[in-house]
Amino acid sequence: MEPLGMLTLFLVFFISCLIFLASWTSRHRNLPPGPFSLPIIGNALQLGVNNLSQFLHVLYNLLPSFMAFIPGPHHRVKKNNDALREFVLEKIEGHRTTLGPTTPRDFIDGFHTKMDQEMHSSASGFTTDNLVISILDLCEAGIETISATLKDGLLILLKYPEIQGKVREEIDQVIGQTRRPCMADHGQMPYTNAVLHEMQRFISVIPLNAPHAVFANSLLYLLKGTTVYPVLNSVLRDCKEFPNPEEFDPHQFLHEDGTLRKSDFFMPFSAGKRICLGESLARMELFLFLTTILQNFTLKPLDDPEFIDIKPQLSSFINLPCSYKLCSPMLKRLTQDYLQQSHGLAEMPSWIA
Repeated sequence: MEPLGMLTLFLVFFISCLIFLASWTSRHRNLPPGPFSLPIIGNALQLGVNNLSQFLHVLYNLLPSFMAFIPGPHHRVKKNNDALREFVLEKIEGHRTTLGPTTPRDFIDGFHTKMDQEMHSSASGFTTDNLVISILDLCEAGIETISATLKDGLLILLKYPEIQGKVREEIDQVIGQTRRPCMADHGQMPYTNAVLHEMQRFISVIPLNAPHAVFANSLLYLLKGTTVYPVLNSVLRDCKEFPNPEEFDPHQFLHEDGTLRKSDFFMPFSAGKRICLGESLARMELFLFLTTILQNFTLKPLDDPEFIDIKPQLSSFINLPCSYKLCSPMLKRLTQDYLQQSHGLAEMPSWIA
């Protein structure tokens, strides 16, 4: 490079630094003192691990191409999403090759039939990309909400062992230990159902539910086309309907005679035309998972139950349970039955408590 070119480059760099310092000084003159922020990345290097992960999440949404060159856990998330998308595409193509237009087997076949009917419409929303997104939404929405409810529900049972004991008593009375729980048991277990209802009310996995649209002018001064987000917590924690809205109390869903009390305020799956499509499936999964776990295991906390915090943590738009550890020894009677059937032992070995 010629000397004049090097001098010009140095002057440009020097002037750029002066302009940056001058603008930064004038912009921050009236602000309280704080750590110096670098260009582009700001104070990212001074953030803690948790805050840094949040910063990277926001930066990934703003600059996805830029984040491809930055190492971190976001690469694993993208890799997993790509693998899921590839798996779904394989299933879609498999359905396409064996499609029977008059005998749809499932959602994918029905979507394919609609795609064929509207293939010449440029405004049609029935495309392969939308089919992939719909399938992933169906899977991810059900997995995350059910797992979060169960995880937080088990934490609640750790804090209240007396409630766990009552549920197990009802399991012993209705189901016993000789067979697995089934949905036929659902209507015969009011206390277990009350506990499940209270878990969903108290946890409120999605406090701010799916957006709705106002299709006509209303008396509430909401114009047609206004987007409305139902705040489910406003009804799930209504003190007029639930005497102890901030406490976990299964009796809020029980009549005095012990039967299950239904409430119009109980809407963890939202309301209206955008109510969760998998509500019946979710109810079945929660009932079968919880009863199966408590039929076979006793849940015990590693710490004093008094110090267990059951308050859900809000993450983006869902309530997630906090991390915790538990001890879940198999029930002694089940261990004894297994040893007798598998090994022919008449008595429990001394090493089993």
